[in-house]
Amino acid sequence: MVQFHEQIITELLDDPNGGLVILSSGLSLSKLISSLLLLHSSSQGTLLLLSPSPSLKSRILYHIKEHNPEPSQIPSEIAADLPAHHRHTLYSSGSIFFITPRILIVDLLTNKLPTSNIAGLILPNAHSLSETSTEAFIVRILRSLNPDAYIRAFSDKPHAMVSGFAKAERTMKCLYVRKLHLWPRFQVCVSQELEKEPPVVVDIRVPMTKYMMGIQKAIIEVMDACLKEMRKTNKVDVEDLTVENGLFKSFDEIVRRQLDPIWHTLGKKTKQLVSDLKTLRKLLDYLVRYDAVTYLRYLDTLRISESFRSVWIFAEASYKIFDYAKKRVYHLARSDGVKLNEPRKSLKNKKRKFKGSDKDSRETDGTPSTSSNAGLVLEEILEEAPKWKVLREVLEEIEEERQKQVISREDVLVEGEDNGIVLVACKDERSCLQLEECIINGPKKVMGEEWKKYLLSKVKLRDIAQQKKKPKDPKGFGILDGVTPITPAQNAKTSSFSKQEHDALLAAASEIRNQDEKDNAVEDPSWSEFGVQLRGKGKRKVGTRETSAIIGVSGDYNVDKKASTNDQNEIYLVEGEFYETTHDGTSVGKTIFRKHTNSDTNQARNTKPLPPVHFYALENDQPILDILKPSVVIVYHPDMTFVREIEVYKAENPSTRLKVYFLFYEDSTEVQKFEASIQRENGAFESLIRQKSMMMIPVNQDGRCLGLNYSTLEPDLTTSQNSITRKAGGRKEADKEMQVIVDMREFMSSLPNVLHQKGMRIIPVTLEVETMVRYYRIPVLLIEFSQDKSFSFQSASDIGDDVTPNSIISKLSLLALHFPRLRIIWSRSLHATAEIFTSLKANQDEPDETKAIRVGVPSEEGIVENDVRAENYNTSAVEFLRRLPGVTDSNYRAVMDGCKSLAELALLPMEKLAELMGGQKAARTLREFLDAKYPTLL
Repeated sequence: MVQFHEQIITELLDDPNGGLVILSSGLSLSKLISSLLLLHSSSQGTLLLLSPSPSLKSRILYHIKEHNPEPSQIPSEIAADLPAHHRHTLYSSGSIFFITPRILIVDLLTNKLPTSNIAGLILPNAHSLSETSTEAFIVRILRSLNPDAYIRAFSDKPHAMVSGFAKAERTMKCLYVRKLHLWPRFQVCVSQELEKEPPVVVDIRVPMTKYMMGIQKAIIEVMDACLKEMRKTNKVDVEDLTVENGLFKSFDEIVRRQLDPIWHTLGKKTKQLVSDLKTLRKLLDYLVRYDAVTYLRYLDTLRISESFRSVWIFAEASYKIFDYAKKRVYHLARSDGVKLNEPRKSLKNKKRKFKGSDKDSRETDGTPSTSSNAGLVLEEILEEAPKWKVLREVLEEIEEERQKQVISREDVLVEGEDNGIVLVACKDERSCLQLEECIINGPKKVMGEEWKKYLLSKVKLRDIAQQKKKPKDPKGFGILDGVTPITPAQNAKTSSFSKQEHDALLAAASEIRNQDEKDNAVEDPSWSEFGVQLRGKGKRKVGTRETSAIIGVSGDYNVDKKASTNDQNEIYLVEGEFYETTHDGTSVGKTIFRKHTNSDTNQARNTKPLPPVHFYALENDQPILDILKPSVVIVYHPDMTFVREIEVYKAENPSTRLKVYFLFYEDSTEVQKFEASIQRENGAFESLIRQKSMMMIPVNQDGRCLGLNYSTLEPDLTTSQNSITRKAGGRKEADKEMQVIVDMREFMSSLPNVLHQKGMRIIPVTLEVETMVRYYRIPVLLIEFSQDKSFSFQSASDIGDDVTPNSIISKLSLLALHFPRLRIIWSRSLHATAEIFTSLKANQDEPDETKAIRVGVPSEEGIVENDVRAENYNTSAVEFLRRLPGVTDSNYRAVMDGCKSLAELALLPMEKLAELMGGQKAARTLREFLDAKYPTLL
């Protein structure tokens, strides 16, 4: 444990009420929480951890198990499927449990949780709390029933704690804590400890290619143009509309938060600009993450899906994005030497020649034929990512240094231990797989495979389009048969590609597909002769025959006989874990991530040897540094959180030799985003420090003034509307407690919390039915809007006369037509809903919990008189009645009120029928139908 973690724990333990801790991202929040859990003893009571994320939960469990704790110190989970008495026993055990807010709030309201046995709550995601959240509801009830229980909340997202007005102060108020603990990276204790024994850092700036620079510049120009268009609306804060802010996901939240109150008044162009900025941010991110072919494929999907509604695609510089992305992959040239699309002067790349519809005519690695002036030569550029080459050079350098260290073992022993593990950290799993392929098979083969996939996708799209044009297709062929129809907008061959260019791509794709069919027919890979069995999905073999590594995503793998004859042990991956097979056939499990060794491959290619490499996707969010304990870390995709984790790991292991390589694209938004993320976090902490200095803490902030009378939290709103001002002798009657029966599934919303704040008693039950129209006299639909959003579905100008399936107004109209008894209540916010509930319940009887549970549940004894378990009326008989001639939606209820059964209806006289049905004509129609004779069947 690092020393500043000890200081944080000491400060928390000094205050029995608890507190709110906000620390920088990457400073190992999971280790801090796990250390707190290890200090807990069963004599203190039961400790509950409220709704940690799956990755945080796994990290906490890993760090706890590292210390070989007692069984009671290892947290278990309380699930909803456990019986109530079993949950009650667990609550009284004094152990540590993970629990979801929905389960905990229901057990609190139903008195299934002995609050006196609860030592405290730990909330690891304080940045997601609000006054109306279920977590705040739980804390309020727990504080009122057990003031001695502590509340310890944590957050490692400081920028989220400054969103909105006084977010930190409001969070502390709803948690009833009085102390705010701020631990930024620039705090003296933190910086001194992390910089005491820092790792050796090598910063490598990789220059981008000419086309990558052009694409980045064009995207920034388009983004700036979109921001200028948005500034013209004069409805958003101009200071927030910068390209630097546009690099983060939170930018979308900033813009939407400002526009939500007036969203219904905005035009389609402004709404589309918000979506376009998100798309442009992805384009910048994918430019430095994905290869050239994948990037072009993504742009093709955007061209199809956004070509007719996006604003950015019509910007002046947008054509450069598509043009440069295409030039990174291929060029077109005529066979007579005339240049198309400005192909490169060098003709060393592979070329294919296509004349007309002859798709098999080709020529490779030579000069184009001059037999036809109309022929096109497709020149494959397949630009490799610059980082690929640098990564290989870094790995070769690492291996060279390691060989030198092997010669002088004494230096290694003096400087520190070195386990020889090299970790490459990428942003996502796809990048890990692709880098793995690059090291094993080389960049050219990887790009060739991606190019092949790209061309084959063109053929598939064409085949689907041709299949849809066939006149013999049966009626209804389309989406139901698994085929997506190609609309004119999607089948835009000539909108972005020229006709000749499109034909050339299809010809190249058809050639590759035909070649694959021939190869599959000639070459039959009989894996059975090697005794190899491949099971499961997603299996793939990488590397050459000389490679002893078989790596895959999932499934079980066995190594072929030729690979098993190598001196090196075989390594194969099973469900994310590696097993090393020794020569005697035994397998040794290793809890590590994807590993690659390619010494045999390097020898076969006469290249420099590479060290064993482990690839890790940052999106998995696992304690990879503590698991592998690497001696070299290559940060392929820079990430501020992971950089901090490296610093903490080195501070905890000062004797370990650790060298870190950072790979940045020079003058790229990748660098700008990394630096901006640090500046944004520092700015958030500076704002929190200022808020803390001016923060006003109420005297009863610790929650000890809360009593069991929850109505004291809010003004008295339960007074009857018809109450008189004069009472006998001035005596005031005690107000009755209002009750609201809430279904268990509704506790995912915030409405029960707000109703409880208004002084209502919440009774959670499991309701068997939701079809209120059938079982209740007055069914009501509540349509509630968010308080910070506009109180309107859409502007009046957007409401049309026609009924459309995508219009919310059309859906509401159909709902009202099909359920005439349905009432609709419109509410502006949660608090307005609570006011409406109060007014509706005035002068009304309180609901019966027992009766509500039994509504709609069939009785074992059959239909019993006045039993709520039986249906209020016979549904089948009602449906039959409504189909009789003369019976309409306007009179069938009167008919039901006037007679008890269909048999009684058939015996009613004409005068009574006319009275019930509202006229002689309807009554005569029904009577003639009932009295009509039917012919005798022969």
